[in-house]
Amino acid sequence: MSIKHVLVVDDEPDICELLEITLARMGLEAETAGALDPARQLLAQRDFDLCLTDMRLPDGDGLDLVRHIQTTRPELPVAVITAHGSVDTAVQALKLGAFDFVSKPVDLKQLRELIDSALRMESAPATEAACGSTPTRCSTTEDPDSPLLGDSEPMQKLRATIRKLARSQAPVFIAGESGSGKELVAREIHRLGPRADRPFVPVNCGAIPAELMESEFFGHRKGAFTGATQDHPGLFQAAEGGTLFLDEVADLPLAMQVKLLRAIQERAIKPVGGSREIPVDVRILSATHHDLERAVREGRFRQDLYYRLNVIELRVPPLRERDGDIPGLATVMLQRIAEQWGLEARELAPDAQELLERHPFPGNVRELENILERAATLAEGAAIHAENIDLPATAPTPEHNDGDRRAGPGADNPGTPPPGVKERRTPPSIRYEDVGLDDHLADQERQAIETALHQTGGNRTAAARLLGLSFRQLRYRLKKLGIE
Repeated sequence: MSIKHVLVVDDEPDICELLEITLARMGLEAETAGALDPARQLLAQRDFDLCLTDMRLPDGDGLDLVRHIQTTRPELPVAVITAHGSVDTAVQALKLGAFDFVSKPVDLKQLRELIDSALRMESAPATEAACGSTPTRCSTTEDPDSPLLGDSEPMQKLRATIRKLARSQAPVFIAGESGSGKELVAREIHRLGPRADRPFVPVNCGAIPAELMESEFFGHRKGAFTGATQDHPGLFQAAEGGTLFLDEVADLPLAMQVKLLRAIQERAIKPVGGSREIPVDVRILSATHHDLERAVREGRFRQDLYYRLNVIELRVPPLRERDGDIPGLATVMLQRIAEQWGLEARELAPDAQELLERHPFPGNVRELENILERAATLAEGAAIHAENIDLPATAPTPEHNDGDRRAGPGADNPGTPPPGVKERRTPPSIRYEDVGLDDHLADQERQAIETALHQTGGNRTAAARLLGLSFRQLRYRLKKLGIE
């Protein structure tokens, strides 16, 4: 096994000596440079497996070296050493392409973990993720192990971006509509990165009761509160060394946002009832279908936390922007449905495919899968025809208001559904002198909830996302309105 070589760039002899000793104990060979120009010369003369650089150098700064390495040696992981509390500088380095950062005074345990992660990334085979949205093996893409499908241009761009992001430890905010595959994108970033052999812990922030959030995230000590009969590790500790995926992060209460911000900045947590902080090594990925910038403007989400989570933003395209992906997605989904239910293999007839390609899919890939599951049960033979497909009537999304590229017959007359789409009857005009306003609003709310449940095949979590509610809010409304 060949010895790994690390370039250390720092003008403080004590720091260089400390890093050389630490690296030697890890079986690594270190070479040092005290300034930017000597570091550039060494990089031009020989190959390195990792670069550790201080931010302040006599002839420049660490950011200059990060830029240089990204231009000349983009495959080389570079980590920066920052002054204590210089989180903004560290975030800037991550945006430029740095692998990770460590603060002074250097915590040797954290440094060793960083080096291990970087070298695991360096030794891992470079694979390019193929992006789509259903957890099924894809045989038509460059990476056969990818759970993501799709060969449209937006997916190819997303594929390339995922591969780049996987090589960094920077927090990534995954933006996208409900049902577009945000969690699968997060899993792919984790799978292709150096933390792939460590835990991937997803958490739906909207599904945890507010009073339990701190304990769930950070854990608690025995006796911290009534019912705490033993120590309980939280989600951060469960994800130690791996990735913590915060789904629907916009649903976090403001009080919890403050504590989460501190945990991310300090890389440490304090369990409920604990007396000291515990260092944690996790990569944070987050997502929501809400407009997080709007939530910041409206004071519902902290701006400082937004900037920590959104070091890099990755947008997952909705299904309506993925020209040509529906047939491939449908083929794989129908194959999986047949295997799961023990059914005869199904395939889309041309009229069914044409119908699906005209549909705007506000529920995205999740909606497509639900539609195909119903169609597979209704079809008499191996072929699924348009008459077997029950498409919900949906209001146009904002992207559709100026005209939809999938628009088919009836597009010029919004009251006429396209062929194969069942027309839903709307209730007659309501006179408010006959019905109380509260009753009318309750009826409108009930219709919206029932439509969302219909679109998601009865999946309450998915319906809550479609409605822009937390799971708790939907559960309360279901009980209030008496919806089974």
